[in-house]
Amino acid sequence: MLATLFDFGSIVVADIVLSGDNALIIGMAAASLSPELRKKAILYGMVVAALLRIVFAIAATKLLGIPGLLLAGGLLLFWVCWRLYCDIRENIDKEAAEAAELAEDLERGYTGKPRRTMTQALISITIADVSMSLDNVLAVAAIADGNEKMLVFGLGLAIVLMAFAAALIMKLLTRYPWISWAGLIVLLYVSSEMFYRGVFDPANGVLALLQGTA
Repeated sequence: MLATLFDFGSIVVADIVLSGDNALIIGMAAASLSPELRKKAILYGMVVAALLRIVFAIAATKLLGIPGLLLAGGLLLFWVCWRLYCDIRENIDKEAAEAAELAEDLERGYTGKPRRTMTQALISITIADVSMSLDNVLAVAAIADGNEKMLVFGLGLAIVLMAFAAALIMKLLTRYPWISWAGLIVLLYVSSEMFYRGVFDPANGVLALLQGTA
């Protein structure tokens, strides 16, 4: 019971702290557009991110069972941890909060001729969504460890937070930096466990793969 509660709590924290980059990129890309195009760009970014999370979640549940990919996933999560650490040091959450707030307020910010076309903004958002969605889904999939209900919960929560509370979350993380540090600790634990299993797991670990080919 306690282990399940810890896993659900870890998913909530991971979803929250990994939403910063996504909100920053969507907000900055939308803010460079004229006011009448901003809402379209923000909506597009949210829809694409939601769809990518669904696709990546389906793929992750299948691929992480292949020997060797669990280890690769662990290494990728270590990279996510490093990026999150850099984001915390550079106060990305504050920038993300400001960008999201500016993009959603049609009375503020840039109102002249768009600095970039809608197509350019959507390309930037899509590229960012691919990277951020993969990070988020990989972390949630690692914590869920095959538990479909937990995976669906994490996926749904990430989409809801991104769609309805992105600016609020960024302000929260800016005001209480310890939440980001707690999230980093959780992700480091998940990464380490995933890496260990990627090496030593009897079914999917690299050692089992090497022994099977020996």
